[in-house]
Amino acid sequence: MLAVLCVLFLYFHNPVCGVFQKLYCTISDSCDCDFKPNIRDLEWDLYKNLYGQHLAQDIVSEEVTRFLQKKNPERPLVLSFHGSSGTGKTMVSSMLGNHLYGSAMSSPYVHQFVPTLHFPLPGRVKEYREELKSWVQGNLTECARSVFLFDEMEKLPPGLIDVLEPFLGPSHVVFRTNYRKAIYVFISTTGEKVINKMAVENRQAGQDREEIKLADLQEAIAETVYNSNTSGFFHSSIIQQKLITSFVPFLPLSRHHVERCVRSQLCQRGSCARTDVVEAVGGDMIYTPSPGKYFSSTGCKAVPAKINLFL
Repeated sequence: MLAVLCVLFLYFHNPVCGVFQKLYCTISDSCDCDFKPNIRDLEWDLYKNLYGQHLAQDIVSEEVTRFLQKKNPERPLVLSFHGSSGTGKTMVSSMLGNHLYGSAMSSPYVHQFVPTLHFPLPGRVKEYREELKSWVQGNLTECARSVFLFDEMEKLPPGLIDVLEPFLGPSHVVFRTNYRKAIYVFISTTGEKVINKMAVENRQAGQDREEIKLADLQEAIAETVYNSNTSGFFHSSIIQQKLITSFVPFLPLSRHHVERCVRSQLCQRGSCARTDVVEAVGGDMIYTPSPGKYFSSTGCKAVPAKINLFL
């Protein structure tokens, strides 16, 4: 609607149309008004608050930037996050919402799905498929720039997610909207063994963490999520049709990364100077594998509870 109204005002200079847009947005709840992507802030957030994840930092910032630069993208942006618990997957999905919409994660155009909440019964997959298809299509009709976040994909009933296949490719049409402007993020622990094995081998070889490349993991993750019967993408046509823009590996975290998480949390509580707590929490974590004990078994997930214990 906003774009149509602006066309009517083309005989004005662009600044006038901009003023008209601001006026329009004072009386409208259109997603065009709330969509305020700030890539620079997203990149800074990833750099400052995501620890030990050079692959995720680079892939997310590059793919989102490339996607948003296209006025009419050929297909939606589809990212699949993989890695152990506590490595930052959910945090990065929240960063996307925070830096794409003015109302951040509370935006009505950022939609989150949790299998245990939204799709709890495996026997109702057929019903869930119809509901999910209708719900996604309805939200795309309302807002082409919709963001869909699917958490805990490893708990999603197999066969359910394939209902989205038409929305992820280049040919489907949704009434009154360009569905190709949407962003989908899938979050899963499936593939963590492949990722962690690569990280351990890298560490044992004495190589720098940043030497791990996406090319070392992309195909292995895709194969794992396709063949694992505990994956929401088990034998999925979405994988077969190569509709995932990028599989994003989240590496296991070392003690150094965990202590950075502790320090960050302490600063948020106004206790930046408590280096004793940083060391205590870092030392109290369980590290694997044995021998070696290179990486935290829970990443940064247990940090808040541990801080409460040592403060």
